[in-house]
Amino acid sequence: MDPDGEERWRLEGYLTKDEFNADLILGLARVAVMRKDWPEAERRYGEVAERFPNSKFAPEAVYWKAVSQYKATNDHTVLGQVAETLKQKYPDSLYAEKAIPWLH
Repeated sequence: MDPDGEERWRLEGYLTKDEFNADLILGLARVAVMRKDWPEAERRYGEVAERFPNSKFAPEAVYWKAVSQYKATNDHTVLGQVAETLKQKYPDSLYAEKAIPWLH
């Protein structure tokens, strides 16, 4: 829930400790996105990507970290860079596929 009591993220089912923590941090990042607090969102997504690089949530965090950075700066070059990163590090992920239009 965000500070206004609006549901922004839902966890269902069992996750390992690391996956659970990564998903919780993604929830905090989502709250920041909904508030358009781009630096906080970028920080939270970066935390997931750095602390849990092998998590199933890592590609999503890498993707949304770049989107948050772009929204904060309007520097579109970050999108092309993250598309390359996703293609290299997480080639079979949904987020690598979503970033294909950003490849140069």
